[in-house]
Amino acid sequence: MNDGSSAAGLAGPSPAASGGLEISGVTVRFGGLTALDDVSLSAAPRQVTGIIGPNGAGKTTLLNAACGFVKPQSGTITFNEHQLTGIRPHRLARLGIARTLQGVGLFRGLSVIENVMVGATHSARAGFWSGFLGLPRSDRDERRLREQALEALGRLGVREFADSMPETLAYGLRKRVAMARALVGRPQLLLLDEPASGLSEKELPELGDLIKTLAGEASVVVIEHRMDLVMSVCDTIFVLDFGRLIASGTPQQVQADPAVTAAYLGSDVSAGAAERGASVAEQAADLSVWRDDPGGAGAEGGSMQPRAEEAGRE
Repeated sequence: MNDGSSAAGLAGPSPAASGGLEISGVTVRFGGLTALDDVSLSAAPRQVTGIIGPNGAGKTTLLNAACGFVKPQSGTITFNEHQLTGIRPHRLARLGIARTLQGVGLFRGLSVIENVMVGATHSARAGFWSGFLGLPRSDRDERRLREQALEALGRLGVREFADSMPETLAYGLRKRVAMARALVGRPQLLLLDEPASGLSEKELPELGDLIKTLAGEASVVVIEHRMDLVMSVCDTIFVLDFGRLIASGTPQQVQADPAVTAAYLGSDVSAGAAERGASVAEQAADLSVWRDDPGGAGAEGGSMQPRAEEAGRE
């Protein structure tokens, strides 16, 4: 691997003492399948950290482990000196952690603004009985949460749909609502799982600007297949393949790493390109415009297509 993206020291400096996310030696197995194999990485405060890899590489499993949905067989996960390994998911919001899903995950039967208000309920000051009895304190609390939700919706450009039902909105708008729900709690760590899925090519620059702005307020971790977005917003990128960390570094270092090229295009394709005289940089440049299958969620934008032997893993 190239300098700055070699197997040695892939996790980089530990940010735990200064409020970052630290994942150390995490292994997750499902029966006989090893989904994550001794993975270590870090996400520094006020930076955008990308996690990429072919389908089935273990990216979402890693987020699930950090959020308490999956318990690792070994390793530790910490944020702001809080132990996250085996944490109960409902405790994340109070620790300043928010996450979006690959889909939208909005609640049917609740309006857009009510869905977003859910993301701020951990900061509610009125208790159950205040709300049940309709006390003035509960009314003030609800007005405060509503104002916060409207602010978050405005930031995502969907405030006008506050009173709409999510199922009446286009998919791209529902994705914005889901993002607003994650932001309304003002998280210190924001985990974004494929935020660009379902968005059109012309919507990507706006999303990229938003992600970079959010990095001024929190540590942002992005899992994404749209390489044009990843390369434009991330400060550091980690690459997973078959559950193992194979590369890390700046976007330029990762693009130029032959291990990354082999992971996405396959060793035979990569070797063939080398025989034709294509440089590693030229092969890496091809990654930024690699397309999903026609009709997929990311068909309009540049994203990395999994190599053939990966197709059945996720």
